[in-house]
Amino acid sequence: MLQTVNKSVLALSLLTCLILSPVSKAPAAQASTNYAVKMSSFSLSSQRGKNRLLLVFTPSEQNRAYQQQIQLFSQYKQGFADRDLVLVQVLAQGNSYANGEEISSSSAAQLRHRFGVSNSDFRVVLVGKDGGTKRSDSNPVHASAIFNEIDAMPMRRQEMRQRSSS
Repeated sequence: MLQTVNKSVLALSLLTCLILSPVSKAPAAQASTNYAVKMSSFSLSSQRGKNRLLLVFTPSEQNRAYQQQIQLFSQYKQGFADRDLVLVQVLAQGNSYANGEEISSSSAAQLRHRFGVSNSDFRVVLVGKDGGTKRSDSNPVHASAIFNEIDAMPMRRQEMRQRSSS
């Protein structure tokens, strides 16, 4: 349980850094954490079974839909942490990030290819802990819609039961 609490606190800390940073500049990497996603090692398979992923694909930081999306998520830091949800910002122009930690351009390109998202498209994709695509939106989506989708998943229901009995 302590490891789960520490992981939740870490995820919340990383997400707080991400959310509280200006939209025009992604947050700085935090190299001192054990759970930080390393730039050279990010992949879907490395997250499988550990985290859900919320991939936000955008042409650039200046994209209006992207800015709206990040603003919509800024109010829900705890909800992301509670659901083991990693926010992955995949930019066609500029650096891409997973919970504030820079990921390589080749990792970003692989994500675009895997989900069939062109460099000019905006898309939000929810990936479950099993690695499967759970939802895909081409317009900004409210965090509550994402959370409802996650909370209806059998694995999430099991997590909630386990956390409430601890």
